[in-house]
Amino acid sequence: MDDQQLLRYSRQIMLPQVGFEGQQRLLDAHVLIIGAGGLGSPVAIYLASAGIGHITIADDDEVDLSNLQRQILHHSKDIGRPKVDSAQDTLAELNPDIHVTPLHTRVSDEQLDGLVRQADLVIDASDNFSTRFAINEACVANRTALVSGAAIRMEGQVSVYLPQRADSPCYRCLYKEAEEPDQTCTDNGVLAPIVGVIGSVQALEAIKVLLDLGEPLCGRLLIFDGLYHEWRSLKLNRDPACPVCGHRDTSAPA
Repeated sequence: MDDQQLLRYSRQIMLPQVGFEGQQRLLDAHVLIIGAGGLGSPVAIYLASAGIGHITIADDDEVDLSNLQRQILHHSKDIGRPKVDSAQDTLAELNPDIHVTPLHTRVSDEQLDGLVRQADLVIDASDNFSTRFAINEACVANRTALVSGAAIRMEGQVSVYLPQRADSPCYRCLYKEAEEPDQTCTDNGVLAPIVGVIGSVQALEAIKVLLDLGEPLCGRLLIFDGLYHEWRSLKLNRDPACPVCGHRDTSAPA
């Protein structure tokens, strides 16, 4: 780290749980974010600010006026641009030290597997079950940590899945395929700060996992009710019959 970096990250470095070594680990880390919308915006901003050295962000959508109420990566001048290009510009202005790889595409299962394999951690900031299931399968197959979040109306939830841990459930342990139809902000609405709250928690959990700090939300589902400002934590158990992780071998690294 040079003098400018030492100054930029000084408030993190002074934390005994982080220090110089921890900050260097963040600078060396590669995080894959799927989704540059309501959740992906605060996640990307906080991870870039914290000094995650390489962020790959994938999204196939363009910026729309209706996005600007909550998707703080984007600005009025970005309307019509690919969200990942807008995100790259915002993050570069925020922290020119980091490298951002934009992927303006809906990644296929084959592409996703390769992207996950290259990342140290994956952020699921998508808005549909099919994408979430595909991300989960790729993370389990590659034993890559996954921080998953969802937000709609005035509520949200976050959980962390660590396939390298024998006791960790996966996303499919919680949700069975086609268990319920997708619920999107387009159809149901969302209050802007809700995605900020959930996305911030996702960023916090990602940094905790990367630095091995405290106890991540592995085996727990954190649920936020913004209307009454209540938090609930539900225990999640691994499903031995899960079609994705039920028979995985945890005896050795992949």
